[in-house]
Amino acid sequence: MNADTTRTSLPAFVAEFELRIRELLRSDVEFIQLIEEDLVSAGGKRIRPRLAFLSSSALGGVPFEMELALAVELLHSATLLHDDLVDDAETRRGREAAYRKYGNAVSVLSGDYLLSRVLYLLARTGRIELVELFAEAARRLAEGEVLQFQVAAYQEYSEEQYYRIIEGKTAALMTAATEGAALLADAPRNIRAALRDFGYHYGMAFQMRDDYLDLMGDEKRLGKPVGGDVREGKVTLITYWLMQQHPQEVNEILLRRASAPGDVEKLRYLAESSGVATRVVAAIEERVGRAVSSLSPLADSGAKVALEELALAELQRLQ
Repeated sequence: MNADTTRTSLPAFVAEFELRIRELLRSDVEFIQLIEEDLVSAGGKRIRPRLAFLSSSALGGVPFEMELALAVELLHSATLLHDDLVDDAETRRGREAAYRKYGNAVSVLSGDYLLSRVLYLLARTGRIELVELFAEAARRLAEGEVLQFQVAAYQEYSEEQYYRIIEGKTAALMTAATEGAALLADAPRNIRAALRDFGYHYGMAFQMRDDYLDLMGDEKRLGKPVGGDVREGKVTLITYWLMQQHPQEVNEILLRRASAPGDVEKLRYLAESSGVATRVVAAIEERVGRAVSSLSPLADSGAKVALEELALAELQRLQ
């Protein structure tokens, strides 16, 4: 499959994915249907299904690639419903957060409904190894989210803790998308390792870029105010490195969760003037390089090129 063929087939796959996810989430319970329609119509980047499809295509096409793509996206969506409630988020993808519209219980239980559909999809594949892979990803995801709150509560800030958090929150699920394709293909061990490593490093780079943009991004492009992580008490790589260089100023801002006028602007200024912003960008570049290098054992194909391009896009992503 050459690069042009992959670019042609990807939109067709995404269109089929959107139809299948609507069918899968259909319910005669009105509140569930309303929440799921919000999730489906809001869309999002659909990065995880794309990873599943491109990984499958790089292996020549694998059985149950659609089930894999749907399962990884629905597990992601379930965690968003729960996370918005925990984070007291006002919006999700430009819309009012589900729990604010329908209440806490409905939002949580609708997330559980999504998880039931994930189990159904995994059962359809008949592959117990895939169930185990997703169970491990879900465990790491939950631990990453809880660890983020623990670190904030105890103020146990460190680079190691930051990387542990984003590994659980983001990289674990993206790894399930890429390694899952290799598992379904019964690929050789080195190919499975290559796709696993790509998903991991790409996932890390993706979250690092998200965290960078949360402070340094453009609000119009992001569609939300910058500084959300700081206001929620989260310390990301950019704020941690700022703490090392300007401990008094930055710690005061973090302790009051950027509640004073000009706090976020001050952090942005310090990040630019101290070179911390540039250092974070360099760290993202290094992680992207590791993701691209991971794919070297795979045969050349349009899908492999598309995976590389997906990773390289993190160097310039603005939203």
